[in-house]
Amino acid sequence: MGSLQIDVFNPPFVIQVNEDDEYLQKLLWYYKKIIERIQRNGVLKNPLQISSLAGIMLCDELYKEKSKSQVSKGDAGSSGVFSNSEESDEAERITKMLIEKIDKALQ
Repeated sequence: MGSLQIDVFNPPFVIQVNEDDEYLQKLLWYYKKIIERIQRNGVLKNPLQISSLAGIMLCDELYKEKSKSQVSKGDAGSSGVFSNSEESDEAERITKMLIEKIDKALQ
């Protein structure tokens, strides 16, 4: 079990999870890179807004990777990321809407 001190916010906090410390440090490094990219843009100043946008950006990355994986396996409609096309269409619609909002916020 590893622990990770997250010092992106004030005050910092510690989490305990079933992962090794090296892996947790890599995750935190990647998260901080996303945060830095948003901060460099200078549009958002509120730490809660910045962390929320970072979470959405990470979800977008994950969704795209899972979608690519499902397409490459040829099971986009079976027991993959989404169980039916309505759910998939709705998720895609929401994701596109969020990406548009993120893009506008970063401009």
